[in-house]
This record gives sequence, structure tokens and C-alpha cells, in this order.
Amino acid sequence: MALLVVLTSAWVPVVAGELELEAALAEYEEALSKQADPENGRKVYLTCAVCHRPEGWGTVDGVYPQIAGQLPSVIIKQLADFRAGNRDNPLMYPFSVPRILGGPQQMADVAAYVSQLPMTPHNGVGPGVDLELGKQLFGDRCAECHGERGQGDADAHIPAVAGQHFLYLVRQFEAIRSGQRKNADEEMVKQIKGFSAREESAVLDYVARLRPPEDKLAREGWANPDFPGYVREAMRGVPPLPPFPVRPPEPPQPPQPPAFPLSSDRPHGVGN
Repeated sequence: MALLVVLTSAWVPVVAGELELEAALAEYEEALSKQADPENGRKVYLTCAVCHRPEGWGTVDGVYPQIAGQLPSVIIKQLADFRAGNRDNPLMYPFSVPRILGGPQQMADVAAYVSQLPMTPHNGVGPGVDLELGKQLFGDRCAECHGERGQGDADAHIPAVAGQHFLYLVRQFEAIRSGQRKNADEEMVKQIKGFSAREESAVLDYVARLRPPEDKLAREGWANPDFPGYVREAMRGVPPLPPFPVRPPEPPQPPQPPAFPLSSDRPHGVGN
């Protein structure tokens, strides 16, 4: 009986994970089969704009990613994974459930709307050092899947990463490497497992600096005209980030005890 309990306990999470994956893939495929309506997607996006902002640019601190200009298949896949529990995100989950977002048709609609939003020309970037190393690592380890210019792959729902916020890329890199992000591609987990801190910073900084095509970038001062009454002032921008350290600062040294003279150095008559 004890053995049965152990075997059953080990089996349940595996089965649950497989069910989550199957549910996500089924909804993903259903949403892809729908004829997307970007105009309806604009209405659905009102809920998303609370965090991702009306322009879809997210925040440079990496809490919210830039989703403007992302491939529709990628947006649909991530929404399906959030809803099915195939990707854990307590902030995103409540906004992705059917009661709030809608069904596969609404997923297709909002993905179509978001994908045509112009991207910010001023996304967050890293320290700007080791970019040559980053370029080499990207070409050797990342470009085959994400594309030479970080444009992603719609058919394989591989995300476009060019112009994404550096600190968001760092968060996702760590989540994928640690296994926290359950829906990560197994091949990517293997590719990045052995990256050093320097290599991680270099390649992600390089990726953040990849420029999307000009026709995908917003002009200076652009604001989404679909949200003319949206109150932006309370959330306008994020405080400037401190300079990103090239290497961790050295820890402070503990105070040294005062040096006492050795007995041979003491004046005659002292301590004798």
C-alpha cells in the first residue's frame, strides 16, 4: 500500500502536466482557426491595457513585457498556456481567464490587434558592454530559432525578441533556466543551461538592442489613438534605472581590529 501511494503521488503531477499541455494546445489550435477581428480585439484589449499600457509597450523595469508587434501565434500560445496552467504567472492569470478575456475567438481578436501596434523605439537595454560577445552567442545559440534579427517564427510560435526590454529578457531567461517557466522549449533550456552571468548579460543586451524593421516602430511621441481618454499621468513612465553594474560590487570588508604592539616592541617596563 505504501508503495502504491508513492507511485501514485509521482504519477499524478506528470499526468496533470500533460493534461495542462493538451488543454493549452487544443485552445491554441482552435483560436488559430478563427477569423480574427482586430476591431473587436481593441475592445478586448481594454483589460490588458491596465498593465501593458494602451500602446502595448510594457515597462522598462521588466515587470511587464512589450507585447506590441508580437506575432499573433505567440500571443495566442501564451494566453492558452496561462489559462490552462501550463505557464505560471499570478499577475497574468486573472486577466486571461475566459470570464474576463473571453474564448478562443477573443484570443484571436486581441492577438491580431496587439500584433499591429507599433513598438516603442526606446525599450530598456543593458549596460552596453560585451556586445560583440553577445552577438557571437546569439548567432551560435539563438538565431536558428529566433531568427537572425530576432524576428521569431510564427509557424512554430517562437517569439520575436528584438526590441524587448532587457530586464524582462533577464527575468524570462532565469525562469526558463530554473524550470520555473513550464512552457519553455526543452531545446532552449539545454542551450542556455551553461551560460555564465557575463554571457547571459551580453546576449540579452545584444537582443534588446536589435532593431525591429522601421515600419514596426512608433514615431516619436506616438500615443495609441484608440484610447484617447485613458489616464496615463498616474502611470507615466518608470523612474530611470540605476546604471546596470558590469560586475557585482565587492562586498564591504569587515572592520579590522586595532593592531597591538608585539611584546618585543613594547617599551621596557611596560607589561613586564
